[in-house]
Amino acid sequence: MHVEGSASGGAEAAMSGVSGTDPVAAWARVKRRLRAELGEDVFASWFARLELLEVSGGTARLTVPTRFLKSWIESHYLDRVLNTFRSEVEEVTRIDVSVRGPAAARPAAAAAGAAPKPMASPSPLARLQAAGAGMQAPNESESDAPAPARTESAPGDLNGAPLDNRLTFASFVVGRSNALAHAAGERVARHDGQGALYNPLYLHAGVGLGKTHLLHAIGHAARDSGRRVIYLTADRFMYGFVNALKTQNALAFKERLRAIDLLILDDVQFIQGKSIQAEFGHTLNALIDAGRQVVVASDRPPAELEALEERVRSRLAGGLVVEIGTLDEQLRTSILSARLAAVQVSHPSFEVSPTVATYVARSITANGRDLEGAVNRLLAHATLTGAVVTMETAEAAIRDLVKNREPKRIKIEDIQKLVASRYNVSRSDILSERRTAAVVKPRQIAMYLSKVLTLRSLPEIGRRFGGRDHTTVLHAVRKIDKLIGEDNVLNDEVELLKRMLQD
Repeated sequence: MHVEGSASGGAEAAMSGVSGTDPVAAWARVKRRLRAELGEDVFASWFARLELLEVSGGTARLTVPTRFLKSWIESHYLDRVLNTFRSEVEEVTRIDVSVRGPAAARPAAAAAGAAPKPMASPSPLARLQAAGAGMQAPNESESDAPAPARTESAPGDLNGAPLDNRLTFASFVVGRSNALAHAAGERVARHDGQGALYNPLYLHAGVGLGKTHLLHAIGHAARDSGRRVIYLTADRFMYGFVNALKTQNALAFKERLRAIDLLILDDVQFIQGKSIQAEFGHTLNALIDAGRQVVVASDRPPAELEALEERVRSRLAGGLVVEIGTLDEQLRTSILSARLAAVQVSHPSFEVSPTVATYVARSITANGRDLEGAVNRLLAHATLTGAVVTMETAEAAIRDLVKNREPKRIKIEDIQKLVASRYNVSRSDILSERRTAAVVKPRQIAMYLSKVLTLRSLPEIGRRFGGRDHTTVLHAVRKIDKLIGEDNVLNDEVELLKRMLQD
């Protein structure tokens, strides 16, 4: 493990090789951009403790407190950090990440005259995790993190990673894709009967769809009811166990974990190592057998966690498994509106017109973090330039958040063929005058998809469906639009057809 020494002379070193540029200010801008582009969760997990040591000879030397963080950043984010740094300081052509010792923390800022910021008091488990190795857990928050972590707890409570005060049930926006997960999370968090309700509750979703928000909300609500809660990310669990073995505190580590009422574990897909997986399996079994609640989150269902042992996957799948689906336009609009309203509390002059908000919600389809990044960019434009947010500035601000490819040109014939195949009818049936239910439904769905996925007019669509009148097409579009708002099964069918046509 490479450990940087004293920070003495950090400011002078940081200045070398960067003509006319303040590297400390440039690094601050880099971190702000990373936070806006990656979202608060990712930034707090991997970049909050990433610090600039110096810029010299075209190399920006950065430090982190643990080897795990160094390895993760180098494996997953090194190119992004380099490209972001180069956009601020053109001379930087290389990023070097090393592990620092306690005395080397925040060298460039300290040498430049910035007052050191106090560290948050570690919880009992965090102290156990860091014992004997001079390490701090990668997700432990600093006082300069964007949202202060919640540190208060009920008597006898055990804290793991801190809970974000913003991530509560009250701030969670519910839509069709996450309603089941939200309801299950609330039931588990507020359950005051004997034993666990759904055990384990297993939530899985892609990046930025709200599973971590839901985990924090469950933790807050359970603590408020007086239950002993511990929230851990997979990396904290692994480091806690490894450090406990090194310091011969493994028994105490196990006893702490198994003496709680609710264990919340995020990103379980990252748990690696035979002995660590075995301990996780033992802990899982002990808690479930004792009637203690376990909530687990991952980016995939249990059956697809190939790195985990079969018996662990089986135990995870034995509870309630809930997927959080992709965000539809209505939910994206609601999330964006909530975020804009929250920002306007602290920036009353910040205004985004309904037209711009609708454009952003329709353009950014990947996840909620990109929506938050879009709001941050619009806010930066408004506060830094003092100008009103227009459609043109919005387009420029979120350009790289929108998929960098032209939308696929979809043909009405392709829609007809896919729908016919999906519903076991022929394309000639859809174009015919047949009025049986088995034909009418796919015909109307095909007309609806032709209207929403192509630029064809209603008369043109009618002609392509056997020479029908435009009023027939309009009736089909309105009917399907109404039905998908009432029937979740039909909505899922139509959304699946959309994705198959667009991919």
